Formats: sequence, C-alpha cells, structure tokens
Amino acid sequence: MRTFISVSSVLALIAVAAPAAAQGAQDDAFHTHDERDIVVTGAVQVSRKDVLSGVAVLSGEELTGALRTSIGDTLARTPGVTATSFGPGASRPVLRGLQGERVRLLTNGIGSIDVSNTSADHAPAVNPLLAHKIEVLRGPQSLQYGSAAIGGVVNVIDHRIPVEVPDEPIHLAALASYGSAADERSLAGSADVGLGGGWVLHADGSYARTHDLRIGGYALPPALRAEALATSLLPHDPEIDFAGNAAVKDRLPNSAVRTWSAGTGLAYLNDGGSIGVAYSHFDSRYGVPPRLATQDGHEQEEPVLHLKQDRLDARAEVITGGDWLDKIAVRYAYGDYTHAEIEPSGVIGTRFLSTGQEGRLELTQAANGGWKGGSGVQFVLRDFNVIGDEAYLPRNATSQIGFFTVQQLELGLVKLEAGLRYEQTRQTAKPDAAQPQFFNGQRSFDALSASFGGAMDVAPGWKVGINLSQAERAPSAEELFANGPHHGTESYEVGNPLLRMERAKSAELVVRGSGDVFDLELSAYHSWFDNFIYEARSGAIVDGLPEYRISQANARLYGFEAQLDVTLVRPGIWTIKADALADYVHATITGAGPAPRIPPLRVLGGLSAHSPKWDLRAEVERVTGQNRVAAFETATPGYTMVNAQVAFRPWGKERPLSFVLSANNLFDVTARRHASFLKDYAPLAGRDIRITARLEI
Repeated sequence: MRTFISVSSVLALIAVAAPAAAQGAQDDAFHTHDERDIVVTGAVQVSRKDVLSGVAVLSGEELTGALRTSIGDTLARTPGVTATSFGPGASRPVLRGLQGERVRLLTNGIGSIDVSNTSADHAPAVNPLLAHKIEVLRGPQSLQYGSAAIGGVVNVIDHRIPVEVPDEPIHLAALASYGSAADERSLAGSADVGLGGGWVLHADGSYARTHDLRIGGYALPPALRAEALATSLLPHDPEIDFAGNAAVKDRLPNSAVRTWSAGTGLAYLNDGGSIGVAYSHFDSRYGVPPRLATQDGHEQEEPVLHLKQDRLDARAEVITGGDWLDKIAVRYAYGDYTHAEIEPSGVIGTRFLSTGQEGRLELTQAANGGWKGGSGVQFVLRDFNVIGDEAYLPRNATSQIGFFTVQQLELGLVKLEAGLRYEQTRQTAKPDAAQPQFFNGQRSFDALSASFGGAMDVAPGWKVGINLSQAERAPSAEELFANGPHHGTESYEVGNPLLRMERAKSAELVVRGSGDVFDLELSAYHSWFDNFIYEARSGAIVDGLPEYRISQANARLYGFEAQLDVTLVRPGIWTIKADALADYVHATITGAGPAPRIPPLRVLGGLSAHSPKWDLRAEVERVTGQNRVAAFETATPGYTMVNAQVAFRPWGKERPLSFVLSANNLFDVTARRHASFLKDYAPLAGRDIRITARLEI
C-alpha cells in the first residue's frame, strides 16, 4: 500500500503541474512585514479575525523577538501555549494543557515526520530560525490535520519551496542572534534566485550552538535539596554525590545544544499555479539535563541525543478558476529520521529509526455568493523501530487515511461553519522473537469527527461566535505498545494494547472586538472526554526506574484565553500602547483527580511605544503556583518575570534591516514550568540578554 500511495502522489503532482500560482498570491513572501491578517493553515484561507476558534500568528518583528532555538520556547508567550521544557534542546509546544500525541507539528502544512510526539525528551525536527511565519490553531479547526491534532496545530511556514518569483535578481534574508544565558550563537540565511521563465531556486541554512544553560539559582527546589543533603549523611551509593547534587546551581548540567540545517528547493510558478520540490537535512545534538538523585534507588542518567532527518517535500497547485472549483493543491513529504541516545561513556544505548510519508490533496471551492469551502484526503504512513538494550517499544507501523471537508456560509451578519472528518487508523506491532514482553498484532480504529459553529456581528467591530464539536482520536503506537525502560525520561513506560478510541465533546465561545484604540479577543472552552488517554506514575519501581502506565478514564477540561491591546496616546510620531494576556486550564480525570502536568493561571501585561524607527517594550509575566497535582506529582511554585525589549529599524519599517535587543528574566528568578517532566530538576533560563539582527533584501 505504501508504494502505491507514493507513486499515486507523484503522479498527482505531475498531473497538476502543467499550469502550475503561487500559494496565496495575496501573500508577498518577500516584502510583507505583517501577515497576521491571513491564516493559511487549513483548506480555506481566512482572515484571522474570522476563525471561529483560538488562533495566533507570529510573523515579522514579533517572530524575530520571540525566536529561540526550539519551537516550544519560541511560542511559550503565545496565549494558550506553554512548553514541555525538557531542557533547552527539547521543548515542544503544549496547547491548552494538551501535549505529545494531541498536538500536531507541521512544516508547511505537512507533519514534522519525527518522533517528538513519542516522548518529551525527543526534540522536534522543526527549525524556527528559518520560519517566515508560525500559525497556532486551537480547537476544532485543527482537525483538518488529523485526529492527533485534537489539542491543536502548530504550522511553521518556511517557504523552502518558493511561493513567489522575486522582484530582484536574488533575494537574500539573514538572521543572527546571541543570547547570554547559554552563550547562544545562531545564524540563519536563505536565498531565492529567479532563473527566468517562472523558475525560482531557493537555498537556506542555519547553525546554532549553546553551552550549558545559566539558571537563576539552584537546580533542585528546596524540598529535594534537603532530601539530597539528608541522604548524603546516610550510607549510600558512593557513585552518587548527593551533597554535590544539592549544591548544583547557576548552570544546568548537560544542557548544551548544537543544531544545524541545510535545504534547497526549486519551483515553477505562473498565473495558473505552481509546482515545486525541496530537500532538507536537519541535525541536532543536545544534552538531557539529569534528574539529580536525591535518595538511594534513584538512577541518574545524563544522555546526549543526536538526531538527524533527511526530508523531501513536494507541492503543486492549480488555479482552475471554475464556477465550482477554484484550486487543487497536492502536498507530499517523505522523511528518514534517526536519533541515538548516547550514554556518558560515549556508547550508544538506544537508536530510534523512523521513516514516514504524508500527503494531502485539497480541493478549494470557488466562492458562490456567501458559500465557500474546501475538502480533501490525507494519508500518513510510518515505520518505527527502537533498537538497543533499553528499547521500550517493538517495531511498529502506522497507516492512516482521512477524508475531510470544511464549509462556510455567510448570511449577512451571520457566518456559519461546519466540518467533518472520517479517519481510519491501523497500528501494527511487529516485535522480534526475542521480545516476548511486547504485544504482537494489530489494532484498527475508525474515527469520525464533526464540528459546527456560527458567528454574528453583534455591533460595529464586535463579533461573537460559538463552536460545537465531537472529535475522536485513535491511540498512538506508543500509547498501545510501550513496555520497557526509557532512560531518556528515566522512566519505565507501560502501554495498554487494549485502549479504546478517545472521544471529546467540546464547546467554545469566541468574542472579538476592535475599535480605533483597542483590540480584544476572548476564547472560553469546555471539553468532556470519554476514554481520555493519560500517562501517570503508578508508584512502582521497575529496573530502578519509576513506572508510568497508560490508562483511560473520563475527563473534563475547561479554560480560557484572553488578550487585549489598547492605544493610550499618540504623541507626534509615537504610539503608546498597553496590552495584556491571560490563560488558564483546569483538567480533572474521573477517579484519579487532577490531570498531570497542567499549566496554571498565567497573566502578562506590557507597555510599549512605537515609531517608524523604534519600538520600546516592557512587560511583567506572572505565572501562579500549581497546587492541583496528580498522584506522585509535586506542586510547582509561581514566579514573576520582568522583560524588556528595544527594536531599531535604521531605515524605517519598509526597509530591510532591523535589530532587536531584549532582556529576559531581568531579576534572575528561578522559574519552573509545571508542564515539564523535568520541572524539579531543570529550571528555566536565568537572566538572558539577547540581540538579534535580521536583514532582508
């Protein structure tokens, strides 16, 4: 089947290539500095303010100021988003308290084709340094991209396949940054060359390197420091320096990162469509901070992970201009991924090998009166194997095919939207004869998800919308088949091959308002889960590691996101603004209590001043303590961070050069994210002075 789908995808690309228009002709890839108005993630491009669920877009200088070497940390100040923070090298987004298999990471609309969803210590093969724009969709809109997107979608748009012919003979973009907290140095650049006749050649590359991260205090919180000191006074394993663990401060051990990437793309574009291909290589070597031992019987590992991915992307679009069909788009990607978990001795303990394919065919309808929409088919194939003495998964294969449609109807002041997705997933475990502990066989799931929403313009500049949805998610291979030690997370993971389909009924209220001096956006949501799949510590110790088991129960999740931007005064060439955001999640599992690793209430407020050449900003972020904890989970204290930023454009907003100087965590506080498995061992960065320069010509 895999070969058939691959060949079919290539034939489809060839079939639509003949008249091949750049994706999103309204989107000037080279010279538009603020693209927050248009959301391209989805079968139909829409205005951000018309999306009937939570959405965020980072682009331009806002993206430049937020950039970090990991996608999780880049998005961590976005409403409704936090990060797993498994050290600086592995940080994945957490959307509305959901992470891992419930959040899909995309590159130009196609999955990242890595294994970052399988474990928090696995870094995504996604490079934010080359991003042109990052879009975050939360809620039912994201289900166009599969049941694994039940929590949301993060789409990194990098234009590696060119989407527009440059006006100049060669278009160059470059970014350089330095961050003091980890002595971080990063460079990224791209070039687009018009070859004539509609052909465009693209090349890009990036390099980032850090030392161990500087933190604001001790690595261990007070209770664990006291435990480690008490253990040091008792007879104990002489190989573990408990007193030394209690004294670790200022620098986070084994947290250095070295990442580089290179890619090239070629596209043909004309008024009727486009066709293009791209190849990229991603390489990252990073340390996983140790769970510093505080008592005997607790293993202490300091692995280094080295991941590599070779990826091939292809895309074709045809602008048909018909009365019913406006555009046909095909996207396809193949990825060959591997990573090795290297022990301190230099020996490779475990290898993760994964090859995957993903393809989408989208049909965008022509607008007829107030009716528009899009439909499509998507497939995902993956072969995954873990090799080594610490292999906690058998060799397994995933095949998935889904059919979806999204329809929108505008009736004067009212806008209606409906979506439907059917998906068939097949998970197959194929252990070796020497692995009797693993399930051997196949599970199949048929998922049906639907959403219906409406929005009304209730007053000039004000829109109120509500979305109702029922979503189904098939269990992942990792949730079904895991059974063994995983030293990257220092846990013994036990899956459940009898898991049932996860189902969620959700309601979301969206309020958006804007006027001459303000913009307001509020999203409030409530989800009721049947067969919610979660991983929780059992209390047992297996092979010297704490056991974590996959279980199912009903669950309830609710929360909100709010953001407000107000113009206070406009003295001369300056505009003075105040802004604020807040987000909160509450999650309870029936019979088990609070769900694990749910972020607490966060509030952030800022003041800014803007002129053609200068932007000035100061902000205060307050994250409250999290005391609603799962069994065997520790409470997390709150923290307050103060940040400041200055942006300078020597030639004004419409010119290509900008500098951003920022001071993050000015008072060097010790901060821990509750969503992180390593929160008690790996605090966030201490004071970090960053300077970033971006040039685009």
